[in-house]
Amino acid sequence: MKTLRLRSGREVNVCILQSDGTNCDNELFYAFKKFGGSPQFVHVNELRNKSKTLKDFHILALPGGFSYGDDVASGKIWAIELVSFLREEIENFRKRGGLIIGICNGFQVLIRTGLLPFGNLGKMDATLAANSSGHFECRWVRIKSNKSNCVFLKENNQVGWFSVNHGEGKFFSSPGIIKKIEDENLVTFRYVDEQGNPTQKYPENPNGSLNAIAGVTDPSGRVLGLMPHPEKFVDVTQYPNWRREKIIKPHGAFIFEDMIKFAKEGK
Repeated sequence: MKTLRLRSGREVNVCILQSDGTNCDNELFYAFKKFGGSPQFVHVNELRNKSKTLKDFHILALPGGFSYGDDVASGKIWAIELVSFLREEIENFRKRGGLIIGICNGFQVLIRTGLLPFGNLGKMDATLAANSSGHFECRWVRIKSNKSNCVFLKENNQVGWFSVNHGEGKFFSSPGIIKKIEDENLVTFRYVDEQGNPTQKYPENPNGSLNAIAGVTDPSGRVLGLMPHPEKFVDVTQYPNWRREKIIKPHGAFIFEDMIKFAKEGK
């Protein structure tokens, strides 16, 4: 795999991919910009008509929202579009060592393309099903960073508050696939209780995800997807209880810091 190399002093170019219905793209843009990236909004049609190309970017970021109204299933139509029309573009980006992150709806898209959990573009091995609660979840939950194959995440066993906003966030697959995900160290984040232990209890686990899985990476460690929104807590004051809990550093910051640093080092 070739790795994208940066010239000294050059910024990390981040493609914030948009489609009809994405609505967390501005927050994602702000997060990457704050921590030293050079983000740019790119509509999926610009990649399809080749007026823009992923060759110019080091990070591909798929934001949250409701792409194409989440018709059929959350992220399904956007995933089909990417696999059907941009397979070669995405595969070449991966071969060059690009990093990919999908958050909430973006995570749903990465799962449905097959990029997660095993990097099998075009083959879906898991799903994000309807929440066990039976309704849309909009709350703050604790998640814990898990030691995994992700090449750029440095913080392990850290518990932080993250916002969740989804109706289909239950990570689900067959027992064999779940075991393979665990055995290959692909779990990056888990929902945890007050003691920091993985939990199936509601509302600490807001959607009933198996093994309390909140985020995963692929075998290369260069693709990351998670349901909670780190981009919504990159300023201390974005968290409603920041003064009561004496928050010093926003809990979502390290994900963007680590991605930008890794890309700048050209690993």
